[in-house]
Amino acid sequence: MRILVIDVGGTHVKALVSGAGTRREFESGPKLTAAQMVDGVKAITKDWKYDAVSIGYPGPVVHNHPFAEPHNLGKGWVGFNFQRAFGRPVKIMNDAAMQALGSYKKGKMLFLGLGTGLGSALVADGIVEPMELAHLPYKKATFEDYAGLRALKKRGKKKWRRDVARIVEHLTAALEPDEVAIGGGNAKKLKKLPPLSRVVDNSNAFLGGFRLWKQEDSAPEPSRFEARSRKT
Repeated sequence: MRILVIDVGGTHVKALVSGAGTRREFESGPKLTAAQMVDGVKAITKDWKYDAVSIGYPGPVVHNHPFAEPHNLGKGWVGFNFQRAFGRPVKIMNDAAMQALGSYKKGKMLFLGLGTGLGSALVADGIVEPMELAHLPYKKATFEDYAGLRALKKRGKKKWRRDVARIVEHLTAALEPDEVAIGGGNAKKLKKLPPLSRVVDNSNAFLGGFRLWKQEDSAPEPSRFEARSRKT
């Protein structure tokens, strides 16, 4: 089975089909709607053949559907019929959870995505638990207000790095993971990694999308991995 994996981000939408060597992408942004995303993906993948679709969505997902509109994109995501739009079976997962699934090795792993916002997920014994830590209160605002892209631009690299290190320290103390996987486009801007941390490649999101369908030729030990739906 050929799987098309779509990673929806605040600045770009990226796509990769199993068997292809190179991903394709187009710009997203604060006005991108769900329908525009589908049209854009179809435009850049018109010569690709696939049987099913995995979507990494930048927001909470409940029962395979977006539960809330994304903070950094346009409207129209909640209630959108992605399966009808693509004409194929679709699995939707929080984008941080999808990258966490692709980055997971063993034990209990906390994933933090340093991108436009702050993505987060926890994986324990192969079970993925999407988390919405970004908007929890921290100092005078939220975790995302200190670790997201806006904070990096406003406060500068030095203060941003210090805040990221402190946030990782707080979350590690609270959740007690065996390791912390740090991904996202800004992970490479960290000079010194916090304890127990490793930087993971953004391409792991695609591996997570393949693992979501338990595709044997794309993921080791695929039967160990499953995604747990968030409770309403």
